[in-house]
This record gives sequence, C-alpha cells and structure tokens, in this order.
Amino acid sequence: AVLTDSAGRPVSYLTHPSGYSHAQTARELTRRLCEQAGVDEREIAGTVGTGYGRGNIEGARSLTEITCHAAGVRSLFPNAGCIIDIGGQDSKVIRLSDDGTVSSFAMNDRCAAGTGRFLEVMAGVMKLDLNAFSECARRAERPYPISSTCTVFAESEVISGISKGVGRENIAAGICQSIAGRILALAGNIPDGCTLVLTGGVAKNGAVADCFRKKYPALKIPFEPQITGALGAAVMAVRYG
Repeated sequence: AVLTDSAGRPVSYLTHPSGYSHAQTARELTRRLCEQAGVDEREIAGTVGTGYGRGNIEGARSLTEITCHAAGVRSLFPNAGCIIDIGGQDSKVIRLSDDGTVSSFAMNDRCAAGTGRFLEVMAGVMKLDLNAFSECARRAERPYPISSTCTVFAESEVISGISKGVGRENIAAGICQSIAGRILALAGNIPDGCTLVLTGGVAKNGAVADCFRKKYPALKIPFEPQITGALGAAVMAVRYG
C-alpha cells in the first residue's frame, strides 16, 4: 500500500501479507499509512486497487497490475523500457512504449517456477532463510545446474545434488540462475540500450539480481521493489483525480 501527494510522490508505504480478507487488510493499511504520514483519512482524494484482490477493496477504482506496474516504474525511472517483475505467485515481463504505456507483456502465472514461491521452496529444502540463501549463493564458485522448469522436479534435482555432496553455495547459485534463465526466456530479446527494471520481492535477492546484471549491467532496481504496483495504483489515482 502506498500513499502519495497530489504530484504522485510517495509519502508513506507499507507491505503486509494480504490475509484472508483483502478488504479488512486494505482498511487497516489505509489507517496505518495515514497515521504514518500524519494525515486524516478524509484527505485521501482517490484510491485505486490492483493485483489479485483489487475487486475486494472498498471504494477503490480497479486497475490491472500490468497498468499499475508500468505507471509505478515510470514514476521512478522515466526512461524505463522494460520491466521484469518477479512476485510470490507469478512473474511477468512488461514492455513499455516511449510514452510509458504498455506495448506488450508476457506472464507466467500457471506454474511456481520462476517465482518467489519457487525460491522459498528451494531455500526450505536447503534449510536456509531467504537472506542466508542469497548470501550463500553469492559465494559460489561452480554453480550446480538446475535444468528443470518444474518446482517439483527442480526440488528433486536439488536433493540429488545434496546427496552427491555438492556444496550448498553452488546449489543455491544454480537455483538463482535457474530463476533468471526462465524469466529471460520469457522476456525474449531486450534491445541494447533499453532501460531494464527489476521489481517484485525476488529483486531483493542479491544473487538473483546478479544473474540479471551479468547480461544487463545497467539493470535498475527500485528503492523498495515490492511496492511498484501499489505506487503505480496511487499514481493512477492522482491522474483520475
């Protein structure tokens, strides 16, 4: 959830599990956002909801996450030409026109592979939390290849690597490379000179970000990569008045 001023600049933001009731969570986050910013809820001029639960947010205009991610990223990086968003449940590649509108997008929402959930499962197999997993992967010398694009089969490959005595660092690095490789295949050819922005919770994993930077050294990551969709929703709320 993001609260902006009338120019679309972030004033306060929060991240929180959506929980069972999206409407209740949205109400609570709105209260906390206003409290954090020192404003009265009645001062909010407009609200836009996005993402899977957008239809459950009371009094909010509903917009797709593709539109909102584009608006949020462009507000932070005006020259952004392509967005790779890797969330907990899906991953998407969004291409932007010169005017910031969405020109095309591709989405993986049918399988956990290449998402934050995939990373959580693999880290769990290796008995590491996500921060330790990232640090471990960055120490690798010979990443262990994970060829399967299915979470279940990839888990079997990881267990096989463990049984062979492959170092934890190399297995972790192989998992990160597997995620990046799957998303880059989804992205296809990204033109030279295109400003690429990585968003979503997985962007906080330094080892995964390193995999993208090997191919795209000028990769951009927002100051808080988990809020770009919500930021874009707030920016769109400003535009709609």
